[in-house]
Amino acid sequence: MDNYGILSLAPALIAVILAFITREALFSILCGVLVGLLITGQDLLFGFTGIIQSALGNADFIWVIGIEVFIGIMVAFFQKSGAIEAVANKLNEKLHITPRIAQIMGAALGVLVFFSDYFSPLFVGNVMRPITDKAKVSREKLAWLCDCTSAPVCITLPFTSWGVYVAGLVVGFGTFATAEAGQDAVIHSIPFQLYGILTIVMIFLVALGFLPDYGPMKKAEERARTTGKVVADGSTPMLSRELDNIKPKEGFKSNIILHFLIPALIVIAVTIGTYVIMGSAKTLEAFVLAVVYQAIVLLIQKAFNIREMIQVATEGIKSVVSAMLILSLAYCINAISKTLGTSNYVISVTESWMTPVTLLALTFAVCAFMSFFTGTSWGVYAIMIPIAMPLAFNMAGGEATNLVYATIAAVMGGGCFGDHCSPLSDTTILSSLGAGSDHVDHVKTQMPYALTVAVITCIGYIIIGICL
Repeated sequence: MDNYGILSLAPALIAVILAFITREALFSILCGVLVGLLITGQDLLFGFTGIIQSALGNADFIWVIGIEVFIGIMVAFFQKSGAIEAVANKLNEKLHITPRIAQIMGAALGVLVFFSDYFSPLFVGNVMRPITDKAKVSREKLAWLCDCTSAPVCITLPFTSWGVYVAGLVVGFGTFATAEAGQDAVIHSIPFQLYGILTIVMIFLVALGFLPDYGPMKKAEERARTTGKVVADGSTPMLSRELDNIKPKEGFKSNIILHFLIPALIVIAVTIGTYVIMGSAKTLEAFVLAVVYQAIVLLIQKAFNIREMIQVATEGIKSVVSAMLILSLAYCINAISKTLGTSNYVISVTESWMTPVTLLALTFAVCAFMSFFTGTSWGVYAIMIPIAMPLAFNMAGGEATNLVYATIAAVMGGGCFGDHCSPLSDTTILSSLGAGSDHVDHVKTQMPYALTVAVITCIGYIIIGICL
C-alpha cells in the first residue's frame, strides 16, 4: 500500500487542530504521532520507541539539535557578558527606537543574513529581541519577521543551499542535462518566485506602516503597545526563564566589539566562507567556534571561572529544551506521514487536474498542502519535481520555456509555504525559539499573513499560466 488514503492526513491534521485548541504544541504533536501509530497498526509502546529511534537517529536531526544547543550556550554567554543588553542600549542612545524602526531593523537584518534558513531566525531573533521588547513590539511579530526572512528569502536566491538542492533535482529532466543547466534553470525561475518575493514585500510594507496589521497579529501588537506585554498572559515562550537569571558579574563591563560583534562575525564569516569554499555552509561549526571564542574571552577576563562557565552553558541548554522536544516530535510525525504515504495520497487526488492553464497554480497549491501537513519543504521538492517537470516540458513542447521555469518556482514556493508556516516545520520552530515567542502564538498570528500571500500567489500563477 503506497498510502492510507485520507487517513494519511490524520496525524498532521490532528496535531494542527489540537495545537490551536490546547495551545500546547508538544502535547498536540505527540497526539498526532500516536494516532499515526494506531493507523499503521503498531503497538503504541514499541511503535513509539521505534519511531523515536528511526526518526531521530540520523545525522540531519542531530545537526539541527546541535545548532540549537550551541545557540542556547551562545545566548547564555551573551547574557553573562551583558552583550545583548549593551547593544540594545547603544542603539537606543544613537537612535530613537520606535516600533516601526525596530520592525524595519529586524526585517532588514533578516534579509541580509540570507545564507542559511537555520541561522537567520536564530541570529535575528536573539539580536533584535531586546530591541523589539523595549520598543513594545510583540514577540509574535518578531517571530514573523524572523520566519519571513528565512525560507522565503532563501528560495529567491539561486546560490543558497535551497537553490543548489533544487538545481540538482531538476537535472535529467528535459533539456537540463548537467548541474550547470540545473543551476541556470533555478536562476531563470527567480522572476516567477511569487511566494518568496511577495512575502518579502509584505514584511516591509507592514514594517513601514503602509499595510496595517490584521487578525491575531493586530491583537498581539495592540497588547504589546498598550500594556507593554510582549508575550501574552498564559503563553510559554520558547526561550525559558533560565536566561533571565543569568547576569554579568558585578563590576564587569561589557565590550560590544569583543563580546557581541566578534562572535557574530565568526558565525557569519565561517558560514559564508565554508559555503563559498566548500559549497556547503557549515552552520554548526560556525556556532561551535563562536562559543569557544566567547568562553576563552570570558575566562581570560574573569567574567566566570570554569565551574561557573559550565553552569552558564547548562542554563543556556536548558533554555532551548522545549524547542528541542517539539522539534523531536515534529521529526517523528514527519516520519509517520512518510510511512502513511501522505505525499502519495495528495498526488493521487490532484495530478489529474493539471492543465496548461492551471499547472502553476495547482503545482503551488499541492506543494503548499503537502509541505504544511508534513512540515518539510525539501522532501516535497524531491517528490514533486519528478512529477511537475515532465508535465511542464510536455506542455512546453520539450523546450525549456518560461512555463518550465515558472513550474520550478511554483514547486519551490509551495514547499516554502509549508516550511514557512506549518507548526511542524523546523524553521517555524526555530523562529519561535529565536524570537522567544510561544510557538502556537507564532503560528496563529502568522497564518493569516502567509495565507494572504499564498492566495495572491495562486492568482498570480493562474494569470501567468494564461499568458504563457
